[in-house]
Amino acid sequence: MFKAFDIKELNLTKYLFFTGKGGVGKTSTACAVALSLADEGKKIMLVSTDPASNLQDVFNTKLTNKGIQIKEVPNLVVANFEPEAAAAEYRESVIGPYRGKLPQAALDNMEEQLSGSCTVEIAAFNEFSSMITDEEVSTKYDHIIFDTAPTGHTLRMLQLPSAWSNFISDSTHGASCLGQLSGLEDKREIYKNAVNTLSDKDKTILVLVSRPENSPLKEAERASIELQEIGVKNQILVVNGVLQSHDDELSTAIYGKQQKALKEMPAKLKDVPTFEIPLRPYNITGLENVRALLKDDHINMSHDTLNITTIPKLKTIIDDLYNTNKKVIFTMGKGGVGKTTIAAAIAIGLAKKGKKVHLTTTDPAGHLNSVLDESYGISLSNIDEKKELEKYREDVLSKARENNMSDEDITYIEEDLRSPCTQEIAVFRAFAEIVEKSENEVVVIDTAPTGHTLLLLDSTESYNKEISRSEGDIPASVINLLPTLRNEAETEVIIVTLAETTPVYEAMRLQKDLDRAKINSKWWVINSSLYATKTTNDILKAKASNEIQWINKVDEISKGNFGVIELKTDEVKGDKLLELLE
Repeated sequence: MFKAFDIKELNLTKYLFFTGKGGVGKTSTACAVALSLADEGKKIMLVSTDPASNLQDVFNTKLTNKGIQIKEVPNLVVANFEPEAAAAEYRESVIGPYRGKLPQAALDNMEEQLSGSCTVEIAAFNEFSSMITDEEVSTKYDHIIFDTAPTGHTLRMLQLPSAWSNFISDSTHGASCLGQLSGLEDKREIYKNAVNTLSDKDKTILVLVSRPENSPLKEAERASIELQEIGVKNQILVVNGVLQSHDDELSTAIYGKQQKALKEMPAKLKDVPTFEIPLRPYNITGLENVRALLKDDHINMSHDTLNITTIPKLKTIIDDLYNTNKKVIFTMGKGGVGKTTIAAAIAIGLAKKGKKVHLTTTDPAGHLNSVLDESYGISLSNIDEKKELEKYREDVLSKARENNMSDEDITYIEEDLRSPCTQEIAVFRAFAEIVEKSENEVVVIDTAPTGHTLLLLDSTESYNKEISRSEGDIPASVINLLPTLRNEAETEVIIVTLAETTPVYEAMRLQKDLDRAKINSKWWVINSSLYATKTTNDILKAKASNEIQWINKVDEISKGNFGVIELKTDEVKGDKLLELLE
């Protein structure tokens, strides 16, 4: 449908930034471009600021944040920043001056505000801003390639004057995600130059990476719009993993589904130059496979073997939830892994065993009605994320205005309210109200808040109690739900992932978040597994064999407490949900 992604046909700039939803292949694509250019004789630096980066595995080399020359590729230097470590240093630099001066509850609140994904991203931006503005680096390399670009939200936040003041100590809206940026005051000019470089079409190309599926394409559109709004307009789209041929039932269905998603691509992406990379039947690790990504379809079967004799099913998890009499069940995972589908299947499974079940979801609920009828005894509610977010924003802003905050600080709060944590908090408040009303039934909740968000709400509650302020109020329903979530006799969080590198790494980070928040998570679900299918297509069979290492990894992390669901090419709705229980 689109031209093959060929770097020779692009007018390459000094800086190339790759961005996209987790698991779409941005690291693989960035590595392949870096290696291709280095093989042509260009001096290349490749930098990753992704917390889930697997660059060390890709090049089979121990990397540092200073950059290591790849032995077999003399023209390529690769640096792997650890933004979480940088975030920890930044966090201490901000909080340190307040130790001994503020109550412990206030310090705990500050620390949690500076523990979210946005702060990690700002720390990452701090790292590569220095590189963008380093004249020695710029002179030394023909191209500098960044795996993971900053979001529009982060860039806007860094541009706000109010963000450079001591905001936490004066903040009156409670659960801020980004917290204060005063610790970066001395970097202000560097950041300004970095943002200017990003928006200069003669210096920077932004490469949006997606898969030929609806969810990643929508995410690419959102990122494209956000970044265009702040001047980053030199963009291209690379659709990774396009199946080129089909010869069995599964491959034919996947091919049709991909082509439909590409034909119905979001409107705002249609103006962005678009290229495609075929679905490759191998993991993009090792120089041979990295080089092959943009060129070659060689079949590379994995010789790994499963650590288990039988693949566990979702039914095992549902039986355990029933036998342990869980009251509140969350499905949790990154966007696009199938949380809603798993939540619906669990609700039906428990209802079939005689439990009274309420399913609440942020997914449009209409397509579930065909199976969630009265015979299952399931009640259903649908939370409108946009309405809940708007309601929460207005609540926070009205309290800020009542306190006569300056226009500049109101602008800061408005931007802070665009952060990922804000949406989680807004939706979580709506979930909490539903759980509060549902005392005599099992409540299954699609889209759990992260451990960071829960700790943020908890620490804000403690902070508010200690200094007796009412701004940034947390509803009683949320306060009451936090202890429930920590009671493993009542609550279970089920982590949903895919048998691929990035989704598993991201799921592991979610698990750490939950551990930090003291919330139990026993079960994992590997969704959409090719390995669990009976495909005879050569490319899909090879892809399936490469899932084995990640199924083994999940088996290890979950201590054997996981289920696997095979890839379904049809939309899983109606009677199709029942198939997941078989």
